[in-house]
Amino acid sequence: MKLEFTKMEGLGNDYIYVDASRFHIPDPAELSRRLSDRHFGVGADGLVLIGRPESADFSMQMFNADGSEGAMCGNAARCIGKYVWDKGLTSKRSLSLATRSGIKHLSLHIGEDGLVDSVTVGMGSYRIVELQRELQAGGKPFRGTVVDVGNPHFVVFCDGAGAINPAIAGPEIEKSFPGGINVEFASVEEPGRIRMRVWERGSGVTLACGTGACATAAAAVALGLCTSPCRIEMDGGELEIVCEGESLLMNGPARTVFEGVVEI
Repeated sequence: MKLEFTKMEGLGNDYIYVDASRFHIPDPAELSRRLSDRHFGVGADGLVLIGRPESADFSMQMFNADGSEGAMCGNAARCIGKYVWDKGLTSKRSLSLATRSGIKHLSLHIGEDGLVDSVTVGMGSYRIVELQRELQAGGKPFRGTVVDVGNPHFVVFCDGAGAINPAIAGPEIEKSFPGGINVEFASVEEPGRIRMRVWERGSGVTLACGTGACATAAAAVALGLCTSPCRIEMDGGELEIVCEGESLLMNGPARTVFEGVVEI
């Protein structure tokens, strides 16, 4: 079968997007592993299948580069908003998106060219699971906040997060939680602006993580380190996160990289 796909990125967090209503993928986990390979495949952080369920306007099923299935990806949610508008699959600027972590709501912002240039995602509620948890990784102590934003995160506030290599402690911290966890290293650079680097469960070091930015903002507000809104600066760019009570709004760009066809 010749499979049509679209490579898209949100702040450098790149996925391969497929319209699952047109193409039946019998083993998406294996396909994600194959196509995500940056040397022998298309190259991406994973694979995203876009469906059309009865419960929402569209649905998202996302697989990490290692084939594991994720519950939610904020950057992918924004890219789906751009995908369905730019391809004429919807004329609605407010959409509902079904994910494994519940229904998310997208507000599309249209540029002068008539295409989507940014998307605001209603991420829903979040929960501070543990305000402060201490653990050891690589023989060093780490103190972080455990946050559930539809998927789990461990947010460590430190000095100079931009200079930290998440691959050093990230894998061990990830595996210290049953089922694994995403790990963020963050530092408050100035009022309202936080620098963050991320180790993503199933993908490793990525340029950005939308749910990780949300978790970092929620942890910062809970710890009194930042007030809402927060600007979260990652390797791939910046997101604005608004904490409204126990809910989160995320706003940021989405971009199409290229279209392609691969034989599977």
